[in-house]
Amino acid sequence: MTRSDLLAGMPAAVPVGAAEVRQARGADPRRLVVLDDDPTGTQSVADLPVLTGWSEDDLAWALGTGAPAVYVMTNSRSLDPDTAERRNRDVVETAVRAAERCHVEIDVVSRSDSTLRGHFPLETDAIAATLAAADDRTVDGVILAPAFADAGRLTVRSVHYAGSDADGFVPVGRTEFARDATFGYTSSDLRAWVAEKTDGRVPPEEVVPLTLDRLRAGPESVAEVLNSLRDARPVAVDIAEENDLRLLALGILRAEADGRRFVHRVGPPFVRALIGQDVADPLTPADVAALHAGAGREDLAPHGLVVVGSHVALTTRQLDTLRERRRPTEIEIDVARVLGQARDAHLEDVVTRTVEGLRAGTVVLSTSRTLVTGQSGDDSLDIARRVSDAVVSLVRRVIDRRPPRFVVAKGGITSSDVAARGLKISRAFVRGPMLPGIVSLWEPVGGPAHGIPYVVFAGNVGDEHSLADVVDKLTARG
Repeated sequence: MTRSDLLAGMPAAVPVGAAEVRQARGADPRRLVVLDDDPTGTQSVADLPVLTGWSEDDLAWALGTGAPAVYVMTNSRSLDPDTAERRNRDVVETAVRAAERCHVEIDVVSRSDSTLRGHFPLETDAIAATLAAADDRTVDGVILAPAFADAGRLTVRSVHYAGSDADGFVPVGRTEFARDATFGYTSSDLRAWVAEKTDGRVPPEEVVPLTLDRLRAGPESVAEVLNSLRDARPVAVDIAEENDLRLLALGILRAEADGRRFVHRVGPPFVRALIGQDVADPLTPADVAALHAGAGREDLAPHGLVVVGSHVALTTRQLDTLRERRRPTEIEIDVARVLGQARDAHLEDVVTRTVEGLRAGTVVLSTSRTLVTGQSGDDSLDIARRVSDAVVSLVRRVIDRRPPRFVVAKGGITSSDVAARGLKISRAFVRGPMLPGIVSLWEPVGGPAHGIPYVVFAGNVGDEHSLADVVDKLTARG
């Protein structure tokens, strides 16, 4: 279906500026604490603090920057359900204590995949329960807004779509993402998807639709819907573009002023809209050069490292283009050997070859392209964790021997583990997108990765040229 097909019969978009949202938020708004189930959620924002841990000191530092939102990388998409639930509870409990220490109020956002993969409703249930236990205020509604228009994810008439203007759009339940080994699903209508994911606990008719005709009627119309919610009732929100997200933000702010409380389960651009941040221009080679100059690192290799863990078809196509354009040194991490007896010898060989390769040009370090899965979702997660442990070990050893000029991590779980455990980034600032609306660059604060631009690149965004375009920017000398 074309975009025109999807939007046929819907009212025209209503222009809303980011400044209008900022004005509605006021001079001293509540801060958003964004629990990000992998680091790719930062690709729609700029100049906000990012944490890979959640000690009270870390959260107090982030809240103390005065930023309207702070990101906490939970990496929960790589965890089993019990661990993911505990982690969400721990982060919220710690965030509440840090907020009290900083004398600010917080709202909580559960940022997850725009193609509907992740621990739902487990995470929003855990967040809602933890908030209620902290201050005896119940959550009235769970706002479901997974849309990510920059990456071709739209929700219209409650049905979620994936695609592009060039290739058209299909219901997301028909895509490869719906066949995920751990988080698969069949429903594209968000109302039916909620019923599917809650095993019928929440039937489709209990999910409130907030469709484009109601949304584009204005903030009062949105607030009227949201004010009707009670007992963490889900609301499925139609979003086709940035203006829709800003209308939603204005409606949320009005409902919150009326005393309503929400937990948000959303795609990447939601936070940008709710804090009234303008859409950031993509970073330039000059921006990257300025970051390098400010860090004063003289020990960096002349070239960078691209770490690929994602197995979606788009990533494979992007690798093909990078291969054709830049002819990087390619080193494969053999998953079968990582899972077998030859693990240690194989990893040492990979490290040696990677360090040597960084002297000559860009190095692509990728897992073997044949996806290895288990007999169940839990088995597949266990395999993914073991492979990720190997990737982390490799990156850590490479950093110790010859830090690369930049690091790009391709894939959500991969980028989280490489940041937190491979590069040992605990605090960073997301500086902005590398491409329009997608692919974020982090500036690490202290630690062994200080001065090394770190690029978080989701497996399921961009086109076949996007990875090569990002490497071109990072390789250019200002």
